[in-house]
Amino acid sequence: MRAIAFVIRAISGLNAVIGHVFSWLSLAIVLVCFTVVVQRYVFATSILWMRDLYIWLNGAMFTAVAGFALLRNNHVRVDVFYRPAGVRRKAIIDLIGVIFFLLPFCTVVFVYAWPFVARSWRIYEGSANVGGMPGLFILKTFILGFAVLVGLQGIAMALRSILVLTGNEELLPENLRYESEEQKRQETAV
Repeated sequence: MRAIAFVIRAISGLNAVIGHVFSWLSLAIVLVCFTVVVQRYVFATSILWMRDLYIWLNGAMFTAVAGFALLRNNHVRVDVFYRPAGVRRKAIIDLIGVIFFLLPFCTVVFVYAWPFVARSWRIYEGSANVGGMPGLFILKTFILGFAVLVGLQGIAMALRSILVLTGNEELLPENLRYESEEQKRQETAV
């Protein structure tokens, strides 16, 4: 069981690091977008590759931080069933959701994206815009990264559910445990 807890901490740590690093792209997106707007409306000019850049940064950021969002429970879920559930029921819901929905979804995304990304790498695909950025093949690779990082975090969720269902949740650090209704009430009261 300690090995399972270690795997959960390792996957969650990887997604936390990637999430924190790539979340800084949001600042770059704002700065590049602001620069493009100033160029267009103040100086009546435009640099095409910069217009590509903020769109590409946006795509890279959102695909890279998806596993981090799953780690932090920031994805949309059906709270009608999940929110009032106890810790064991949440573990069962997560385990079923990961096995029957999340992992198959990540597998389908990876399998169908692979030829698309491989073709892009073979031709060193760039922007469709004349004068746009080169290196679109790198951005498309983030689709595979998305599937891998979300899939790994899904595995960590399933393993966490197994620890809870076997009564070994105490092997996890506090930030990776399920939040009970009592903890939610205390946070709301503060």
